[in-house]
Amino acid sequence: MNDVYPPLPAQPLIGHIIELRKRLLICAVFFCIAVGVCYLYAEQIYAFLLHPLEVAMHGKNRRLIYTGLTEAFMTYMKVAFFAGGILTLPMVLLQVWRFIAPGLFDHERRAVLPFIIATPLLFIAGLAMAFYGIIPVAWEFFTSFETNGQVSGSLPIVMETRLSEYLSLTMTLLVIFGVAFELPVFMGLLAKTGLIKADALSKNRKYAFLVILVVAAILSPPDVISQTGLAVPLYGLYEVSILVVRWMEKQKIVPADSEIIDA
Repeated sequence: MNDVYPPLPAQPLIGHIIELRKRLLICAVFFCIAVGVCYLYAEQIYAFLLHPLEVAMHGKNRRLIYTGLTEAFMTYMKVAFFAGGILTLPMVLLQVWRFIAPGLFDHERRAVLPFIIATPLLFIAGLAMAFYGIIPVAWEFFTSFETNGQVSGSLPIVMETRLSEYLSLTMTLLVIFGVAFELPVFMGLLAKTGLIKADALSKNRKYAFLVILVVAAILSPPDVISQTGLAVPLYGLYEVSILVVRWMEKQKIVPADSEIIDA
């Protein structure tokens, strides 16, 4: 038996509360430090987030504006909190693991640890999918509605995006894709509790596809590019979830068979 985290004897509720407070305090301190560091580089982080829009404008000499006295400051604060939250996610999961691991047996740790590791990896994969795959195409589509006023009797239509508006839209897309890519983790946890089976997921593919389309339409911006860009990976992750659940079901069967053989 692995004794890295041997199960602890039962302790009073106050002991668990103290331990939980310790873990929450560590997360809070790490988050504050991460936000502070990110604020020092908020302008550079925002410039990185702004790059897809610059590419969509094809090098035109353009600008972003802010219309409120505090809007630029608050935008940089949002950037710092957003980036700090992403940096803090692995620490939060580490503290969750350290809080629950001592109370688990070896087989329970082996079952939970893959979900702890997969959560930040899938979240980052969702961010990358949104930033490098969906956002550039979506911004190209949105900026295509500018006109130069060559049509008789019309005036030029020029985009001047607000700082806060651009950041809000970008963060919304990134968070949506990051959370959506956690679908295999969510399905795996449901499978661990016995609430779902691989066969049931396979038989209900068409209903799942319909639900995914509706969810993508609700969560993503009102354009077919973002909606399709969210729906297609989500359905792919649904298929991955079926494989994960099926593998987990096989893992449950193997120990039982080995015990019969040993007997």
